[in-house]
Amino acid sequence: MAFCNTIDSIIGTNRKRKLSEGFSFSLYSKASSIPEEAWKEANEEGDFFLEKKYLQATEILHEDNVSFRYVLVYKHQKPILIAYFQINDFTADVFGDMVQMQLNDIQSKRAKLFEHYLDHKKDSVVMRLVTCGNNFISGEHAFAYNKLISKKEACELMSLITDSIGKSVKLRGKISAMLVKDFYKDCLPQSPMFNDKFMEFSVEPNMVITIPENVNSLADYIALFSKKYRNRVKSIFKHKDGIEVRELSFEDIKKHNASIYNLYEKVFMNAKFKLVKLSYDYFTEMKRLFPEEFKVYGFFKDGELVAFNSSILLKEMLEAHFIGFNYGLNKEFELYQNLLYHFIELAILNKKKTVGMGRTASEIKSTTGAKANELVCYIKPQNTVSKVILKPFISFLQPTEWIPRNPFKEE
Repeated sequence: MAFCNTIDSIIGTNRKRKLSEGFSFSLYSKASSIPEEAWKEANEEGDFFLEKKYLQATEILHEDNVSFRYVLVYKHQKPILIAYFQINDFTADVFGDMVQMQLNDIQSKRAKLFEHYLDHKKDSVVMRLVTCGNNFISGEHAFAYNKLISKKEACELMSLITDSIGKSVKLRGKISAMLVKDFYKDCLPQSPMFNDKFMEFSVEPNMVITIPENVNSLADYIALFSKKYRNRVKSIFKHKDGIEVRELSFEDIKKHNASIYNLYEKVFMNAKFKLVKLSYDYFTEMKRLFPEEFKVYGFFKDGELVAFNSSILLKEMLEAHFIGFNYGLNKEFELYQNLLYHFIELAILNKKKTVGMGRTASEIKSTTGAKANELVCYIKPQNTVSKVILKPFISFLQPTEWIPRNPFKEE
């Protein structure tokens, strides 16, 4: 407890604590406390999702149900690495729903005791998940470092940092775990990413489209498809007849916010893994704070909003963000697939090289030309009880089997 008290006493200050020989760190629970210039110096590549402005917006919008930690690491007083943590508490009913099927396969006295515990404490917090990374998005946004250190050094430092954060936010007597999320499999170092207390596991891949050179319109892109897939796309577009698509301004988003959030909720509730839910004001606030980067388009039928998509324009990529659509009208108007092709069209019009389509529905996204970027995560139990439950928890997160499709003409 002495160590935890020490950690807690330095949160939100610029006071540095030794991490290892030559390295020290400062810890913050509020993004507003982060020293911006030092943070930017460590975030050398300019990852949008690790910029102070974005982190501050995410925190303010979700501070009622998520806690945050920000770490700034120094090498001989020079900022060299930043790391981002989100802390989520799960009640017994939510956590029980996630792992119930996997629990049925565990035949042990300890597992039965755990099930009994869930049944009697449905509204109580039974799991604290400390995530290094961002649960609202996919991809490598857990930490960043500059050229003053190597990737190997960065990984070694992250092992020490996750240990420190895990100890400082541990919830005594509850199941707890440390999750470090979303690393691209083909970019991992040869040696283990973290120490042997972490378990590595795969999750749904991030689907990414590369826009070929000399493609200046969606029609150019579709022309690269084989006849079978061109005909398929024509049918999808034909279903969109009668749907008006238009970009929504800040005022438009405010006006339609209830409908936008309702459509988002329909998709959220249909998701396999419902970890964190966006705040009601998320779309309006993101547009207010990032008027040029954050785009929202509405799909209207007879004046009624029936679908929307949101995206973030990064330096060379369009990041497909959150979507929503009316499931009852989806088949008639092919709403989901038209939302996907609209992302591609928007990326082309904005001269982006790639489209980050996110995970889920991998097979459908592959029919639009998206390729799978395999993702792995690392998780470490923080106590004895969590060791029992982590295997079914990981099993729940495993990627579903799917068949990759190739819409392009054969070379």
